[in-house]
Amino acid sequence: MNQKVAVVILNFNGKRFLERFLPGVIDRSKEIAEVIVADNASTDDSVDFLKTNFPEIRLIQNPTNGGFAAGYNRALKLIDTQYYVLLNSDIEVSEGWLQPLLELLESDTQIAACQPKLLSFADNAYFEYAGAAGGFIDKFGYPFCRGRLFQHVEKDVGQYDDLFEVFWASGACMFVRADLYHKFGGLDSDFFAHMEEIDFCWQLKNQGFKIMYCPNSVVYHIGGGTLPKNSPRKTYLNFRNNLSMLYKNLPPSFFSYVIITRLFLDGVASFKFLIEGGVGDFLAVLRAHLHFYRKLPALRAKRRIIQPKNVTRVFKKNIVIEYFIKKKDTFDQFDQRFFS
Repeated sequence: MNQKVAVVILNFNGKRFLERFLPGVIDRSKEIAEVIVADNASTDDSVDFLKTNFPEIRLIQNPTNGGFAAGYNRALKLIDTQYYVLLNSDIEVSEGWLQPLLELLESDTQIAACQPKLLSFADNAYFEYAGAAGGFIDKFGYPFCRGRLFQHVEKDVGQYDDLFEVFWASGACMFVRADLYHKFGGLDSDFFAHMEEIDFCWQLKNQGFKIMYCPNSVVYHIGGGTLPKNSPRKTYLNFRNNLSMLYKNLPPSFFSYVIITRLFLDGVASFKFLIEGGVGDFLAVLRAHLHFYRKLPALRAKRRIIQPKNVTRVFKKNIVIEYFIKKKDTFDQFDQRFFS
């Protein structure tokens, strides 16, 4: 098959999702893309299930489970196409979902990646936590979405139905140029999982490329299929990877101020976990910081390669203050001048 687009689903012990969603992905992508499953050394019977029920689907078997980042990096090296779609296995795609994404990237060579509108599979009326209508970070590196601030998820009433430049596209469903993916090293394998797509999009922005949200494409995401939101393991990965991402990508003018402030804020967050009875989360933050200090030499080397610059679409205020103190719980309440 000689297609411009490869839809690549990374699977780890996700047979239940493949049974439920893969037929729809194949049916609604076949006119535009080849659908490929990359298995991350699953220990369930995902591989046997695919070979028996979908023998026509190309299956890439990674030898070990290196996480989301390494899993995709290994698989995508074996796929020769113009565009990749990184698609979670727990996503239902809508009819005609690919065409708007393809048309968007083909309309402007400066657009490196984009994402569709991500709605909740459980309740289609609401945005989904991990991506919603496109991602941003604030000046201290805290990520949030258009349509989702912290745990507050908005109902979709068409308020974000405009084509919009964002800071990051969700790894749950990211449409990206294959040549740029490989040119900039793909996802950082050291992240294992969580925030690797934000880090990657930041590197693309450092090179002058744009990341876009495309409302004309819609998918429905279950979310939390691998790690639940209240998992100490997830807390560890989020804090660890966020610090690494900041160290790699912050421009020199903000570097020291942001890093020092974040170390303090993370300390506050860890004690908040402890007071609320989250001993596992408290320890997870401590472990994340110990890992960060231990990896500083490697992070310095990555930073020298990236050569960070000032980029657009970073929210120049603190999302924590805006949300918890000023009680702004929707994206459209923010002054857009602070995203320039």
